[in-house]
Amino acid sequence: MGFPIDDRDDTIESRAGIDYDDDAASTTPTDPDVRDLHDQEKAQQIEHEDLNRENKQTYKGILLLWLAWQSTGVVYGDIGTSPLYVYSSTFTTQPSWVDLVGALSIIIWSLTLIVTLKYCFIVLSADDDGQGGTFAVYSLLARYANIVDTDPNFPERIMVRLEREVGKAELPPAGRIVRDFLERSRTAKAILKIVGVLGVSMVVADSVLTPAQSVLGAIQGIQVVRPDLGRSAIVGISCGILILLFLLQPLGTSKIGTAFAPVVVVWLLYNLVIGIYNLVLYDHTVLKAFSPHYSFTYLIRNGSEGWKSLGGLLLAFTGVESLFADLGAFGQRAIQLSWLCLAFPCLLITYAGQAAYISQDETGTAFTNPFFYTLPGGTFYFSIVIAVMAAIVASQALITSSFQLISQLMRLSYFPHIKTVHTSRRFHDQIYMPFANLLLLIGTVVVTAVYNNTTSLGHAYGACVIIVTFITTCLVSLVALIIWRVQSLIVLFVFLIFILLDGVYLSAALNKVPDGAWFALVLSFILSTIFILWRWGKEQQWKAEVKDVVDPSDLLLMSRNNSIARDANNSPVRLKLAPEFGGGHLTPAPGLGIFFDKVGGSGDHIPKVFTQFIRKFQTRPQVIVFFHMRSLSQPTVPAGQRFVIARVTSKIPSCYRIALRHGYMDDVLTPDLTRIIVLELMMFITRGSADTNENLMPPEVREELEALRAARDAQTVYLMGKQTMRVQRRPRKTIANIARRVALESFLWIRENTRTKLANLDIDPDDLVEIGFVKEI
Repeated sequence: MGFPIDDRDDTIESRAGIDYDDDAASTTPTDPDVRDLHDQEKAQQIEHEDLNRENKQTYKGILLLWLAWQSTGVVYGDIGTSPLYVYSSTFTTQPSWVDLVGALSIIIWSLTLIVTLKYCFIVLSADDDGQGGTFAVYSLLARYANIVDTDPNFPERIMVRLEREVGKAELPPAGRIVRDFLERSRTAKAILKIVGVLGVSMVVADSVLTPAQSVLGAIQGIQVVRPDLGRSAIVGISCGILILLFLLQPLGTSKIGTAFAPVVVVWLLYNLVIGIYNLVLYDHTVLKAFSPHYSFTYLIRNGSEGWKSLGGLLLAFTGVESLFADLGAFGQRAIQLSWLCLAFPCLLITYAGQAAYISQDETGTAFTNPFFYTLPGGTFYFSIVIAVMAAIVASQALITSSFQLISQLMRLSYFPHIKTVHTSRRFHDQIYMPFANLLLLIGTVVVTAVYNNTTSLGHAYGACVIIVTFITTCLVSLVALIIWRVQSLIVLFVFLIFILLDGVYLSAALNKVPDGAWFALVLSFILSTIFILWRWGKEQQWKAEVKDVVDPSDLLLMSRNNSIARDANNSPVRLKLAPEFGGGHLTPAPGLGIFFDKVGGSGDHIPKVFTQFIRKFQTRPQVIVFFHMRSLSQPTVPAGQRFVIARVTSKIPSCYRIALRHGYMDDVLTPDLTRIIVLELMMFITRGSADTNENLMPPEVREELEALRAARDAQTVYLMGKQTMRVQRRPRKTIANIARRVALESFLWIRENTRTKLANLDIDPDDLVEIGFVKEI
């Protein structure tokens, strides 16, 4: 049983989390108009509570440790397998001791400053309601500054809520100046939008490149003992492993992370032990690299060559963006715990141990495959197995990140809605997207086959990483000024440190554009174009649709009553269309008409499908239901709390608005939906006393029940709108008009091929009717 908006206020308040005035809650409205207004106000408050609830999850104790364990299996696979190829991507000949220690010093301080200090302690705090990634930072800024256009069809729940922190101290002067500039400047808004989208595109492009880089890096280690193994065999084995990895994704982040965590833990600890072994046995003096002095002298001594080598050294922290992008799946504390207690110390010793061996290598070949050449004797076969397994796991970090980021894009209308499967009842942001998974699989296999070596791949995806960290630094600095209200001098000092680090790495990475980084940039540009095109198309659609908003008083001429409209002679009143909508009387049709309302909301809002239906056919069902499904960020909603019911308006007799509140694990569109809706309406009409003797009920209640039963017994029809859009022709064929038409046609093609089909609904197809209408944009 659902809970209609009736007079059982205590129950509703406890369910919806809403507080009411005690006197109001104990008073039962008797006048029908007052009662309907009371219902609508409560529906609005419950809707507001649902749409503005906090989604950020926090964990403690055993649950936090479990999440930290999961995050180890997902987040650190990428950055944890970088020791497979960092030195080989940095040096082309055997390095001298001072150059080796200088490179090690750069690695150590990059992991310390960029990953630990910037990401773990600063960037992870810039979440948007628990979500991470560059686009989440953009969304967070939009909550505190008016920089985003919103869908006018959703007045009660704009996609980003403007939060000026009313009641708190005014922004410091620097923050206020920056915020006002962003709000006034259309150019600044456009740049922020492009930067936010570009950051997402880079991570998604990275998600195509990282699996290929990691798996190839592990498989090519076989050549240490099998030099005759051909490149085609290595590529074939790598592609097979990648396909298997993507086939595992439906299992979900929680299961995959829990299963993969032992692999990553064993890999990191194994590298730690080997690192200590090499330091003790070969050259512990490389630990001098913990002094930043060696970083500066390395760059000064090698000049332009040292600067170019940064393009290989930055691979030591590739995967850092997944720490932030996967924030929604694991939470800040779990990621911090697993990095600081396990991944960070293990990686420091691993790189130091490899440097210790390479510095004493007389063959001059160890740097070309640093992991496999630095292994103690007799451990090769175990090492190849654990390396391959760790490489497979490494790919998971960016795959999970892509699902998280695409979800954010869909929420803010930068990408069409595709099927999203929530894979955990406990952690509501752990998701899987079948279509996105398929595209990533195809892209990764193609890239593996085309690039076929880790050096060129390293150039390609290293550029992605550093551009994303550069963008993140800029956006988080704005967050610090506008939202965290940090003093401008502190922000400027910290910003300059990190932007200098990012800038030096970025310039070195861009130097690799001709050697392979161009692919990452082109792929990111294509993705950014698609995202921005979709958002621009949606904005044009919103502008066209806002003209179709109709108030009931503008649409129909009718009597004012709360039940079935009747005149003085107790005869039913015939409703009539307003003259601007064609006029003509509406003929009542027997049956229950359930109109799907994608917008929802309370008040006098009328779904477009209903407006189109009565205009075209000049008839109305005997009983009308505007049915809206409201998804909540929780696995399930108890059956007794799912339905919120109110009358749409007293001007339309037997017309109800039903909001079905459901969780992401609830299966609500079932064949018995009609029966459930009718029972809920009966409970609403009788105020929760459907089993009471009807002879004791007021006449208008008995009439409403009779009308509902008659409609149910006649027929039930589900009516859905299908809005077909076409581009409006403009008389002048200018270049701008032609470009606009091409862009809109592209948007409409994507829209048409990604729309949800009626066949996906688990409802008897004989009861479904699709009302088509055309809209020009």
